[in-house]
Amino acid sequence: MANNTGGGVSEPPSLEKRLPLALALMMLVLIISQYIFKPAPGPKPVAPVDNRAAAKLAEKPAATQAAETPPQSEIAPGRIGATSEVTNEIDTTLYHIVFTNRGAAIKSWVLKRYQDDAGKPLQLINTSAKNLPLPFTIEATGQKLSFDPNTALYQSTRSADGAGIDYEFSDGKTSIRKSFTFNKNSYLAEIRSVVLENNTPIPHVLMWRGGFGDQKVRNASATEHTVRYDTAAGKLITKTIKDAKNGPVTDTGNYTFGGLEDNFFAAVALPGDSAPLEIRTYSDEVSLPNVEKPVLYVGDGISTGAQNNFSLFVGPKDIDILRQVNPKLGQIVDWGFFGVIAKPLFLWLNWVHDHWTSNYGWAIILVTLIINLALFPFRLTSLKSARKMQKLQPQIQAINAKYKNISIRDPRKAEQNQEVMALYKTEGVNPVGGCLPMLVQLPFFYAFYRVLSIAIELRHAPWLWVPDLSSAESLPIHLLPIVLIATQFFQQKLTPAAGVDPNQQKMMMFMPLFFGFMFYYASAGLVLYWLTGNVVGIAQQLVINRFMPAPPAPPPAPTKAPVKRTVKK
Repeated sequence: MANNTGGGVSEPPSLEKRLPLALALMMLVLIISQYIFKPAPGPKPVAPVDNRAAAKLAEKPAATQAAETPPQSEIAPGRIGATSEVTNEIDTTLYHIVFTNRGAAIKSWVLKRYQDDAGKPLQLINTSAKNLPLPFTIEATGQKLSFDPNTALYQSTRSADGAGIDYEFSDGKTSIRKSFTFNKNSYLAEIRSVVLENNTPIPHVLMWRGGFGDQKVRNASATEHTVRYDTAAGKLITKTIKDAKNGPVTDTGNYTFGGLEDNFFAAVALPGDSAPLEIRTYSDEVSLPNVEKPVLYVGDGISTGAQNNFSLFVGPKDIDILRQVNPKLGQIVDWGFFGVIAKPLFLWLNWVHDHWTSNYGWAIILVTLIINLALFPFRLTSLKSARKMQKLQPQIQAINAKYKNISIRDPRKAEQNQEVMALYKTEGVNPVGGCLPMLVQLPFFYAFYRVLSIAIELRHAPWLWVPDLSSAESLPIHLLPIVLIATQFFQQKLTPAAGVDPNQQKMMMFMPLFFGFMFYYASAGLVLYWLTGNVVGIAQQLVINRFMPAPPAPPPAPTKAPVKRTVKK
């Protein structure tokens, strides 16, 4: 799959932009997007200074003292640090993490059980962001420090079990200490940091800048956000690079969790003891290889007060894993507006996969078949309405002929419409009944779109020639959208279009091309869903047309014989 593209390479329009266009032309309805205005953050609460926590963090446990890395050379009295840059690696069952003592930061965070599109273990840090601070560097929020804490060389101390590391630096006036503790078999870590100046804690955030998650997906920067769960409002709130276009944006509150996410992975902090959580959103420019202009990526900063002390989840947005780590984390999976359909649909797909098909592609086909059979009564009602419309065509044509050559502004045009509607009412015809199957399918379409966008179970799920159902086909020519266009043409030919002007009917034959445009860069699983629906619809329409044939066409209007003129000689 292609890497991100920036200013020098144009991206195809996203599905969200293509879908309203195609549906507007298909149904003559303008879909107006609703904007959700987020409340401005309230005043930042001032956390009380916990001197006991600061003192505890400043102490070195006996176990870590035994494993302390000896200084590279002698440090001036009253100061703590190192004279050269060294790296330390943490290996767990799930992670491989590389630390550097320059800034006491992280250079690499790899998930061992997940791969990128090249088949390599997934790197969560955007390694192209070389111009930005590394993850877990410091930004002081209350005042400027006397030195740059992100270029200082810290003294490192490994824990006795090898699953934790402490960093410490002091210039004699200001001291900084960071502590990272990992569990061998968990995606949850414990993070602590404290900055003391003259023994007074300095508020600060721990940053992760320049993007997060799978950087190999198409247009990766657009899939990344800062995220938080507002406990009081009971909802998930995200912010993007657009929110921080004029500078960093800070939100503080009693959030269940907060941090960074892309479609399938998250790095979020969980504060303890109902502590307020501060989340800062950054918009960062990153220069990518072979891209002319820098690309904007989201970054974040996290703080829990004068001292940072929080649990950190870094891993997949897998519902089972999230709930095992912490039941609160299950709320990070956002099923969207039609969540009441999307979540059961996801559970249904999983069940069909586990019990029947062992493949998500065939599970999508089977579930789509069942959905279309369940919606068959709506299709039948729509066809009955279309057949009645066909029978009424002679009467409708007579009404139109009566008001021929009347402009749309003429008051008599309203009389024409009233006569047509009265005829529909008398005959029991619903003029918009033909749109019913499309309207009923839209919630399921969006539900499939959400499931394929956020369900990590479908990430890299293969089907026949498709290596990943959650993304567009990797072939140079996408086959599924082309087959979809063909089935769309055939289905449109079979479906009666009563009451439609012949010229409009010809124009409507171009609609399959718009569907192909809309679906060409959509996820293969979404195209497979719509294509399966088309095939089922064609089969149903053939059966219906056989048992409910179209009414005979009305006889042509009699034409007057030409008058013969006799010429007198």
